Amino acid sequence: MNIPQEQIQQFHEQGYFILERAMTGAQLEGLRAECQRYVDKFEREMEAKGVTSQGINHYKTRYFISNRGNESPIITDFLFSTLMAEITRATLGENSYRFNEQYVVKAAEKGTKFAWHQDSGYIGHYHRPYLSCWCALDDMSVENGTIYVLSYADAGMTPDDLFDHVVEAGTNDKVGYHGSNPGTPCIIPAGSIAVFSSRTFHRSGPNTTDKMRRSYLAQYSAEPIMKKDGSGPWAQAVPLLVNGERVAPVYK
Repeated sequence: MNIPQEQIQQFHEQGYFILERAMTGAQLEGLRAECQRYVDKFEREMEAKGVTSQGINHYKTRYFISNRGNESPIITDFLFSTLMAEITRATLGENSYRFNEQYVVKAAEKGTKFAWHQDSGYIGHYHRPYLSCWCALDDMSVENGTIYVLSYADAGMTPDDLFDHVVEAGTNDKVGYHGSNPGTPCIIPAGSIAVFSSRTFHRSGPNTTDKMRRSYLAQYSAEPIMKKDGSGPWAQAVPLLVNGERVAPVYK
């Protein structure tokens, strides 16, 4: 895929752009199947333990299923696909590294929302902005809790600004924007990707529909993001592009 120049320009000027129906049918169905497999696995584990929560996962309510790419060829093939290589090339340049990846699942008729934040706000120290690719595995709507994005201008910021975040009581969400602008909802069909900077403010609403809402978040950096003390990578640092050349995926 060649990313249109106007979308690259929008990314640099506003902090985000949308690629509608960018994923192939096989990629979409593969990620959906793996999502269900892991949801089933988490539910079996919680049932066996007699608990309703496991970390930040809540039984039949919401799931954050992180860092499964290395054990799943389906996920790894997507993370290192030509599609993701071209998205990172257009936004980050000739070098890119897989930084983080996770499923975010909202069960039907659950009131879970997420507050305004920058993904960079969760790192805890200053770093070069990285890239978030929010992949819609279902048709996204206001009703099922799609994400909202806030352009740099609407947030009153520059592309490099990193704001202090405070922890929201009751949810433990980190909040970095306290203004009244509601943002722009990403009303997009399944297989689409919302591409935004880790400095871009975004939030999501609750899922009020009778169906599960599934998304997959793939994040990449232009260079390894290190811990504050420099002792090692903060998360992952697996190369996707090296001097413009796509690197083959690694399985474990």
